[in-house]
Amino acid sequence: MKIELLLVGKTNSRTFIEGIDDYTKRINHYLPFTLTIIPELKNTKSLSERQQKKAESELILRKLQPSDYVVLLDEHGKEFRSIEFAAWLQRKQHAVQRLVFVVGGPYGFAPDLYNRANEQLSLSKMTFSHQMIRLIFTEQIYRACTILKGEPYHHE
Repeated sequence: MKIELLLVGKTNSRTFIEGIDDYTKRINHYLPFTLTIIPELKNTKSLSERQQKKAESELILRKLQPSDYVVLLDEHGKEFRSIEFAAWLQRKQHAVQRLVFVVGGPYGFAPDLYNRANEQLSLSKMTFSHQMIRLIFTEQIYRACTILKGEPYHHE
């Protein structure tokens, strides 16, 4: 199984970039993992929130293949403990060729992207910036990989 993390807009913080790069390298030790950045929209001040979500969702949909299993990282999605997420990921490894996680822009996703998605996951009941989620989620994918291999990274 291949995993792709689709992101709207580049990561701005050097600290986050370094952490994301580190976890990306670590994840690739276990399975193919790529980050794809969709450029931020230009002139968003002239767009309503709804228009911005629609435009971003259209760009995301262009990156998806019909056979992709698409998971939106969304505040209304299902929450997992790390061990539960690892078990979920293991089930997907046996059923999915390409698993695509999507982090949207600051306003979330348009209805057409929700309709295309297979699932929604939430990382917390708390709200994090869409920049910060990138680092948190790459760490969680790495943590899941180590859990599945029985390595000592995760303690419970």
